[in-house]
Amino acid sequence: MTTQRPRPETVLVMDFGAQYVQLIVRKVREQHVYSEIRPATMSFEQVEAERPAGIILSGGPNSVYAPGAPTIDRRILEAGIPVLGICYGQQLMAHVLGGEVGRDEQEREYGHVPIDIVDPGMLFAGIASPTSTWMSHGDKVMGVPPGFKVLARSLNSPVAAMADPERKLYGVQFHPEVGHTQAGTQILRNFLHNVCGCSGSWEPAAFIDQAVTELREKIGEDSILCGVSGGVDSMVTAALLDRAVGDRLTCMFIDHGLMRKDEAREVIEFFSNWEGEAHFVPIDASETFISKLAGVTDPEQKRRIIGETFIRTFEAESAELGHFRYIAHGTLYPDVIESGGDQTATIKTHHNVGGLPDDMQYEENIEPLRLLFKDEVREVGRQLGLPETICSRQPFPGPGLAVRIVGEVTPERLATLREADAIFRQELDGAGLSSGIAQSFAAFIGIRSVGVMGDERSYAHPVVLRAVTTDDFMTADWARIPHEVLARISNRIVNEVPGVNRVVYDITSKPPGTIEWE
Repeated sequence: MTTQRPRPETVLVMDFGAQYVQLIVRKVREQHVYSEIRPATMSFEQVEAERPAGIILSGGPNSVYAPGAPTIDRRILEAGIPVLGICYGQQLMAHVLGGEVGRDEQEREYGHVPIDIVDPGMLFAGIASPTSTWMSHGDKVMGVPPGFKVLARSLNSPVAAMADPERKLYGVQFHPEVGHTQAGTQILRNFLHNVCGCSGSWEPAAFIDQAVTELREKIGEDSILCGVSGGVDSMVTAALLDRAVGDRLTCMFIDHGLMRKDEAREVIEFFSNWEGEAHFVPIDASETFISKLAGVTDPEQKRRIIGETFIRTFEAESAELGHFRYIAHGTLYPDVIESGGDQTATIKTHHNVGGLPDDMQYEENIEPLRLLFKDEVREVGRQLGLPETICSRQPFPGPGLAVRIVGEVTPERLATLREADAIFRQELDGAGLSSGIAQSFAAFIGIRSVGVMGDERSYAHPVVLRAVTTDDFMTADWARIPHEVLARISNRIVNEVPGVNRVVYDITSKPPGTIEWE
């Protein structure tokens, strides 16, 4: 379900396989302009139907001359719609419109590259020259197409930026969406406001009225089942549906036995005090889930098993309550992106995106948040009146602790991980560090290591601690926790959690790692 219909002030980002295409969308939304990703295969007719205020062509790993390289219908570039090409997007624009794209193996540009602005125009308005940019390319534009002029140059790129102002076509060889580009935000702002003429009036809260209206239209007089976990995504989904359909909503909490310490109890307590009209049904299915995961070690298989077991449990339990035509999930935009698309590689299957069975009894899976990022969902939750304990809650994956255990999921491993994880989070809270950390947890990696405990040799398990800082959960850096706090956490875990004799701290960024371990 798409709850944000494209409007005249929507900027479409065409995905040519860029590693960080979602960052472009985020940066556009930060300027209060709504934006969505579209596949590179989008046709001219589809573009016309969406009536975008502007289009951004993303970067990508291809050469415009490579067989099968993604291209663009020339009519899109000649329709009078403002277009900004980034890296491959600029090269493609030049190639399609008659410019020259070449490669010099001796003069590639990767990393920080200063550019000289030779013609500020509308794109570089208010930006001092030279300015530092972030480059990552082999091919480059050697000669601009007819009607274009050079806006900026670097030492090795004769066309670091170009424009045809009459046709509102612009291109940059660098990546304005990344923080390493000194004036990247200003360049995007100039394109959105100066070239596209966007007013910058979009806010995440504006999503609510439209979403509620569309949910009412979609669901009609039918009943809908919503899976809730107590996390911000599912709770905001439930609150939207409650506002839209009231008591025709049933919120079902399935305890799959993979929750953190005391979480199941906290979810039930929250709903017992909730003032919404929806019905709440808690189900303890922990034995079923854990039995189905017995002997399974592959992370993708775990996700598929959990996704299907969720649906089958929903089906079995909801059948006792009546007929539900729809089921709802708190899927977010990063879930959709990571689960793969036309040009985007599948990073991991999210249990409520790619892990649902095709033959589920519900006619449709409703996902009212699937076009929002996490911070936007938090703001929507606040506008809906949800408590800050929900809105600021750290993300917790749908498959729960199953994706924080490398290898087989067993009751013993779950018990060990729950205790270690609880100590980690308690100590971060006590040190006043939780508010600055986007996500923190312990992981069980399924191996043993030699240690010395009580003057005797031990052969027990290590626990990995993971804490990251991030704005969007698509990229992340490891949190710099003070050593004395880490020492206290390690000491408590080793002394208080049976079967653990070693604690390590994960200092891997995303990429190359993901935030979760599986």
